[in-house]
Amino acid sequence: MVRLKAVFFVFFLFSVSVAQATEDSLKRSDDSNIVTTDITNFWIAYDKIVATSDTAQQMDLLMDLFINKGTKGLRTIMEVRRYQPEEYLSAIQQYPLFWESVRESMQNLDQYASDIQSGIDAFKGIYPEMKPAKVYFEIGVFRTPGTALGDVLIIGSEMALTDEKTYMDEFPESLEYFKNYAKLNPVKDVVFLNVHEFVHTQQNVSWAYDLLSQSIFEGSAEFIAEIATGQKSIQPCIEFGQKNNEKVRKGFIKEMFSPYYYNWIWNDDNNDFGIRDLGYYMGYAIVKQHYENAKDKERAIKEIIELDFERPKAIEKFVERTGYFENKLKTYKSEYEETRPFVTGMSHQLHKKKNVKPGDLELIVYFSEVMDTRFGGTHLGPLGEEHFPEITKMEFAEDGRSIKYFLNLEPNKKYQMILSEGYRTEDAIPLVSEKVFFSTGEITP
Repeated sequence: MVRLKAVFFVFFLFSVSVAQATEDSLKRSDDSNIVTTDITNFWIAYDKIVATSDTAQQMDLLMDLFINKGTKGLRTIMEVRRYQPEEYLSAIQQYPLFWESVRESMQNLDQYASDIQSGIDAFKGIYPEMKPAKVYFEIGVFRTPGTALGDVLIIGSEMALTDEKTYMDEFPESLEYFKNYAKLNPVKDVVFLNVHEFVHTQQNVSWAYDLLSQSIFEGSAEFIAEIATGQKSIQPCIEFGQKNNEKVRKGFIKEMFSPYYYNWIWNDDNNDFGIRDLGYYMGYAIVKQHYENAKDKERAIKEIIELDFERPKAIEKFVERTGYFENKLKTYKSEYEETRPFVTGMSHQLHKKKNVKPGDLELIVYFSEVMDTRFGGTHLGPLGEEHFPEITKMEFAEDGRSIKYFLNLEPNKKYQMILSEGYRTEDAIPLVSEKVFFSTGEITP
C-alpha cells in the first residue's frame, strides 16, 4: 500500500509539472514578441468541430475553444478585416481538404519564429528608432496574408503559410486571387511579409487619405522590406510595374487624387492591366527613386518610414522632391479636377426654392458622366438629420447618367441634402458635391 501511494505521489507530481510547464509555455508565448496561441487553439477547435455534424454544437465549439480564447491579435484581425464567427465555421465546413493540406505548415511555427526575429533585427539595423511591436500568427478567412494596427502585427496564416502544393480545388471563383497567391509560394516569403507589416507599425496612420498617399503607405513598406531583408518582392505587381512603368504611371495619374483606390489596391485583376495591387508598385517606385537620389541612405530610410500621412501637403512635398512625375502635382491635380463629374441638371430645380409642394416628389438628377451604379452618396446638410428629406426609394437609370429620388416631403419645413463624393465614375473619380437646399409650403386643397 505504501509503495502504491509512493507511485501515485510521483505520478501526481509529474502531472502537475507537465500542466505547469504547458501553462508556463502558453504564458511565455503570449508574453513574447511572436505569439502563436491562436493557431494552437484553432486546431483544437477544428478537431472537435469536424467530429460532429451538429451545426449549433460546432458554433459553440468554435466560440468556446477559439474565438472567446482569442488573443489581442485575433481580436485585431477580426476587427480590421471584419471577420465574423459564421465565416470561420463556413470555411471549416466547406474546405476540409484545404485545411488538412495547410495544417502541418501551421503547426510548425517554431521554424519561422527565429527567421522572423532575424528579419525584425535586420529592420532595426536600418531603422534604429524602431518601436517594438508584437507579431501574432492568426487564422483568418482569406482576406489578408498580413496586416497591422498600432503595435499589433498580424500574419494571416491561412494565406501566408500556403504554397503551390496547398490544396485549392475546393475554392469558388470568387477566391481565384487566393489560388494565384498560393502559387507564389508565400510560405517562403513570410519573413519578408513580416517586415513589410512591421513597417506599418512604425507609420503614423493605419490608412491614408487618397490613392497617392495610400500607394506610398503600402509601397514604402514593400520597398523597406527589400532593403532590410535583401530579398526581392514576390508580388507580381512589382515586376509588372517595372516592365510597364510608363503605361502604369499614366493610368495612375488620372486617379491618384481620388479618395477611392479599389482599382489599384486590394483589388482583383479585372482591371485595364490584368494585375492586382498596382498601387503598391506606384508607391514602391516613388520611394525607391527618393532612396536612389539620396546621398545619405540611412536618412532616406528614416524619411520614408516617418512620412506624415496626416498632412497631405507633407506627402505631396515628398513626392515632388523625388522627381518621379514629369510635371508638378498641382498640374495633375488641376487636370484631375477638370475630369470630375458634376450634376448637369434636375427634373425640379429645388435648390434655394421656397414653397415647394409637400407630399411625394420624384426628383431626377442628371450627371455629366456615366456613374458607377454600385455607389452613391447623399449626405446631411448643416442643419442635420431633422432637415434631411425622407427618401423612400432611389433608382439609377440603366445608362448610369441619372438617378431618381423618391421623396416624401412634409409641409412648412426647411430641407437640406448634399449629393456627395460617394457618387463616382467607373474610374473612381468622385462627383463634385451638389447642394439641394429648399423649403416646402402649406398643404393646398
